[in-house]
Amino acid sequence: MYAVPENVFGIHHVTAIAGDPQRNIEFYSRVLGLRLVKRTVNFDDPNTYHLYYGDEVGHPGTILTFFPWPNAPHGRLGTGQLTVTSFAIPEDSVQFWIDRLRQAKVEFSGPRDRFDETVLSFSDPEGLQLELVATTKAEGDLTWKSGPVPSQHGIRGFFGVTLSEVSLDGTQDLLLKLGFRKKTHQESRYRFEVGDGGAGKIVDVLHLPNLPRGQIAVGTVHHVAWRTPNDGEQKEWRSRLLDAGLNVTPVIDRQYFHSIYFREPGGILFEIATDPPGFAVDELPAQLGTNLMLPPWLESMRENIEQSLPPIQLP
Repeated sequence: MYAVPENVFGIHHVTAIAGDPQRNIEFYSRVLGLRLVKRTVNFDDPNTYHLYYGDEVGHPGTILTFFPWPNAPHGRLGTGQLTVTSFAIPEDSVQFWIDRLRQAKVEFSGPRDRFDETVLSFSDPEGLQLELVATTKAEGDLTWKSGPVPSQHGIRGFFGVTLSEVSLDGTQDLLLKLGFRKKTHQESRYRFEVGDGGAGKIVDVLHLPNLPRGQIAVGTVHHVAWRTPNDGEQKEWRSRLLDAGLNVTPVIDRQYFHSIYFREPGGILFEIATDPPGFAVDELPAQLGTNLMLPPWLESMRENIEQSLPPIQLP
């Protein structure tokens, strides 16, 4: 019997919708310097890629994933959505990233101060809203050391995420149940943190009662996953969330982690994902992302799946 967990460990991954998979790879690998750690398919829709980016081995807390839907319509940002994904960078790397974004012809705003951090805001080629947040609490080793960005300036996983909501109360109550605590606020922005705070453990909630509801499609976030260390604690979380009246899925095997899903009161899809087994379960660390990997239950369909996927060039 596992002890009831006190809190989630922070952000495990964020999953978004892209359009063209090659454009996605070029931006996140070549411009932002994230490693493509897994090239697989959407297990619920095997004719769609599922691309995972992260640090050298895809540690939880560094993983941004995409379902690329070529020719799909663009979404609309609004309430009931995760509207901004923020990455952590070292405090002295702001000028490096200003120069790099300019060189890559990426439009950005900032730098500007928010709470105790310096923020650069921009979007990817599909309009996904992103930030680089300079912080003293960025962990030093969560980078792609052999990537195109010098390691001393590399992205250190997530800083946090921003949720846009019509009402604050229900979302706040659920975050408190997950172990977050309210830290501070500025105008309509309410900051929550979990554990010892810092990079990967921050959630900002924007209270925007007059903003229309968003629509999830290309250029928007599909869901955010929170970390739990093992299957036992995930089982306890599922029981606790069911007791709280939430509609929680059974545990689903995602090959690289195990997942449960539920919607928070504002409508955003939440997931709680286990840290293990990780991305080296079916590829050597040095070869991560180089092959199309399928779970055992899809291997018999490999030929048809490969023929249905658009060709891509790896970085």
